[in-house]
Amino acid sequence: MSEKIRVRVWSEHTAPKTVYPNDINGAVAAGLCGDIDLAVKTAELMDEGDGVTEADLAATDVLVWWGHMLHRRVGDDAVERIVAAVRDRGMGFVALHSSHMAKPFTALIGDDGRLGGVELDAGREHVTVTDPDHPVAKGVGDFVIPKEESYHEEFGCGKPDAVVFRSRFDNGQEFRSGTAYTVGAGRVFYFRPGHEDYVTLYQPEVQKVIRNAVYWTAKREL
Repeated sequence: MSEKIRVRVWSEHTAPKTVYPNDINGAVAAGLCGDIDLAVKTAELMDEGDGVTEADLAATDVLVWWGHMLHRRVGDDAVERIVAAVRDRGMGFVALHSSHMAKPFTALIGDDGRLGGVELDAGREHVTVTDPDHPVAKGVGDFVIPKEESYHEEFGCGKPDAVVFRSRFDNGQEFRSGTAYTVGAGRVFYFRPGHEDYVTLYQPEVQKVIRNAVYWTAKREL
């Protein structure tokens, strides 16, 4: 492992440019680049090997993943490489928002990522810290996202070691919005906020959670 945490931020390049001109991976990477202890690169589905070749993963300590419309276009061989890197080598994996159904995430947690429902305009998302002693919650208090899409239980999220955050939406729905896992030699974290039509991924509290998740899945102290 290098001195800096080597982070690879992946997205499928489908976010609206009016909201995310450099796509989701660009926005997430920008939020991480202020940390001098992180070496951040971006990758996309259109890249060689779906953006996760063996060489790419060998040079990655944490893979941050945002997918939505093109889950099925990610090759099974790419998924196998990611799963092996997490389980066998201990690479961290952070899944964001609609990556609840991304093939690498569902393969790692052993579930299908199903939701009980979705509402695009759910109003505010009230995020509550339910496990304040977990490292991903370090320095994070309860916060509100002004406008978000809601996910509804039942959530096919396997058996997380910890539920670090829960969300309540103005439409009355609730959801386990931050779940942590140990998978073989690696760690996996799922964080729900981040719909592509809203500016959520620019919000400082959201960026802090993602940064904390990078450190935790990399097995580094903050």
